Amino acid sequence: MSSPGHPAPPDYATRYPAPGTAPPEASGAAALAAEQEQPWLRLDKRMLLVHPVDEVVKLLPVLLISLVVGTQSGNHTFGLIFVAVLVAYALLRWFTTSYRIGPVHVQLRTGVFQKNLLSVPRNRIRSVDVESGVLHRFLGLSVVRIGTGQQSGHGDSKRFELNALDSALVPALRAALLAGHREPAAADAETAQVGAAAGAPNRETEIAHWTPAWVRYAPFSVTGVLTVAAAVGLAFQYGLGKRIADSSAVSRGVDSMQHLGIAAAVALALVVLLVVASGLACVRYLIAFGNLLVTDNGKVLHVSHGLLKTRQTTLDRARLRGTSLREPLLLRAAGGAHLDAIMTGISAGKGQSTLLMPQSPRAEAERVAAVVLGGAHSPVPLTQHGPAARRRRYTRALIPVATLGVAAAVASALGVTLRWPLWAGLAALAVAATALAWDRCRGLGHATPPGWLITRSGSLDRSRASLEADGIIGWTVRQTYFQRRAGVATVVAATPAGAGHYEVLDLPADRAWALIETVTPGAGDIWSRTV
Repeated sequence: MSSPGHPAPPDYATRYPAPGTAPPEASGAAALAAEQEQPWLRLDKRMLLVHPVDEVVKLLPVLLISLVVGTQSGNHTFGLIFVAVLVAYALLRWFTTSYRIGPVHVQLRTGVFQKNLLSVPRNRIRSVDVESGVLHRFLGLSVVRIGTGQQSGHGDSKRFELNALDSALVPALRAALLAGHREPAAADAETAQVGAAAGAPNRETEIAHWTPAWVRYAPFSVTGVLTVAAAVGLAFQYGLGKRIADSSAVSRGVDSMQHLGIAAAVALALVVLLVVASGLACVRYLIAFGNLLVTDNGKVLHVSHGLLKTRQTTLDRARLRGTSLREPLLLRAAGGAHLDAIMTGISAGKGQSTLLMPQSPRAEAERVAAVVLGGAHSPVPLTQHGPAARRRRYTRALIPVATLGVAAAVASALGVTLRWPLWAGLAALAVAATALAWDRCRGLGHATPPGWLITRSGSLDRSRASLEADGIIGWTVRQTYFQRRAGVATVVAATPAGAGHYEVLDLPADRAWALIETVTPGAGDIWSRTV
């Protein structure tokens, strides 16, 4: 096909007519002209079975209330009308959704009442994530999400999501979208390689796989507590919580706890909360991260996980700039950690997946980090930041407690009666603050192996970032008033990857520019002369 004045490349529209396939990436007027002549495709027809179920599940609380109201009034018409409207809307979603994958853009048209056209340049694609829920897996479908590393807005209308395609077509489509600028022959060769027979040799190397023993790390997070809080809030929002609170079983339980005393009742409630939260956290962990598998084929890292809903993430090694090892206090006490990749154009803080390892043994997470980064700088002893940094941690931790102690002492001197629990509480706070400061001192440090910056800090949520020097695009040396008084500075490495910046906290000021010079030779010398 061709358009006036623009001869099209050979048969872009006719060579890739099937859903879930893509032409090789191209640019120029000819490719744009050919793209306009490509047909718009619909999602798999099996989604006509999935969309109604999804809509009903999303509004299940409202639907249950309508059914309860209908039962009490003896009139079920409202509930039936509500279900019929949901089903009709879900079916219309399929008829009003279409997509087109051209050599220059991927485009998505959606909207039942408000039409939306989302167009993403092929050269801006940074990630292709694949998910499959229970119903999707039963029907052989997958949800494909295309990410550019930028947030264009909020809501489904701003997210490029193909829900859903035939699962058999997804590997070839993902490879084509992540292939970048290739000649058509090269793109065809890669597509053919990905879609080869199952008996073809597997060139991917397994880096890590999930084991059931890892579930013991699930309770050492706030996931279970948040789940309990969300369930309680939802129950009270729809009136179910009040009915439970007014029930005879709860009344008998309250009477029994009153006989135990306040302290015993609170302790028992905490134990029950801990048990329930831990159980929920373990269940969620199993569902979300069961069957985790991390593989590497030399060009991309594939991370797949999930028991009921599966998720597959592809991380391009060309955009890999390091790893972030996170160790929250409770998880660290259990000897665990979790690992994320630092990727250019992909931020975990924006809801984009950079997961390499969930809660798992720290030694295993460190091993995976070393394999992913080549192992050249692991393990590396970290350089401590000296007495000034240590003094600042103790000072900032103990000043609030000291302030409360002085206020209590003044109140006592003025004749206010203060009971012993207050003084015991202040002593406990002082001990906890001292322990926190000590732990923060232990966690503070950095290293500069050739070509890398490694920085670690924190206690309640400790993290260690290993950042490739080539991924750093700028440096900042920052000093607050109190840092200047202490003779320390914070060195900030700016990068388009991951969190966007990584800090070396409270480094002696006279070593700041030397660190920059070590990581980025020439930069520290140039900038230090301009200060």
